[in-house]
Amino acid sequence: MPGTPPMRFAYLGPEGTFTEAALRTIPAAEHGVRNPARSVPEALEAVRSGEADAALVPLENSVGGAVPVTLDELITGTPLMITREVLLPVEFVLAARTLTPLAEIHSIAAHPQASAQCRHWLRASAPDAVVVDVLSNAAAAISAASGEHDAALCAPIGVSQHGLTVLAEKVADRAEAVTRFALLTRPGAPAAPTGDDVTSLAVSIRHDQVGALLAVLTELAVRGINLSRIESRPTGEQLGTYVFFLDCTGHVAEPRLGEALQGLRRICAEVRFLGSYPKHRLQPEPPVSAPAGLSNTDFADSAAWLTRLRAGTLT
Repeated sequence: MPGTPPMRFAYLGPEGTFTEAALRTIPAAEHGVRNPARSVPEALEAVRSGEADAALVPLENSVGGAVPVTLDELITGTPLMITREVLLPVEFVLAARTLTPLAEIHSIAAHPQASAQCRHWLRASAPDAVVVDVLSNAAAAISAASGEHDAALCAPIGVSQHGLTVLAEKVADRAEAVTRFALLTRPGAPAAPTGDDVTSLAVSIRHDQVGALLAVLTELAVRGINLSRIESRPTGEQLGTYVFFLDCTGHVAEPRLGEALQGLRRICAEVRFLGSYPKHRLQPEPPVSAPAGLSNTDFADSAAWLTRLRAGTLT
């Protein structure tokens, strides 16, 4: 019998970017088919159209914040679902075709976000070099490899792919910078809870309802659900109307989060479920515990108590 065909992955390209490096940490992607896309919308459209089984796109950076185009894509068009998150430390290198003293570097190709995150290092280590904006970290590596520019700020994966020589490692001003990526598929049943999960939502509140955002947060707080991230994006419909992106600890299959979703459904204009998936931790750490009386066990016990009460079997 023929074997199962490899999974097809789209990702924000081109090759040699941090997104490709993040994608290749996923075993199925390392052994699957990887196709770079020219933009986030193009990568996600490949999944919607069936040309790809999944797409990996950047969601947020610990220095630069959220990626607006990704958030906008998650609330428009056919729904997609996050099935996995990948955290990748962002480590830039300065590379060139050959080993060259920094004093002889006159032009450096860099994506604007890369040069912004390495600004202080560049000023101290290559003050006379002109930084030239390019479209991606991969494009920077290509321009250095072709000799168009003396050097490039790029991802380590671009060095090996384009035969460059590293002149300096870990040149970012903040060594702890991390980018979070989301793996998106067409909607389906979420994987089973792991006990350390994240649930992502996009909620639209009624702009004419006083205290609407407070009501949303209350639905989570009274059930002991930790809100790890909240981000707003304009709907584009009229000034002052927003969609709020929420990352909550927990899984949709768990009783207390299920109750919270029911509550949000009642009070919000729209709730879009974006997925429940395992939390990716770069360092081992215990998950946040629910307050006393608000654990999943507590919710299950109280539900069983009510069932017995209604049935007249409570003793």
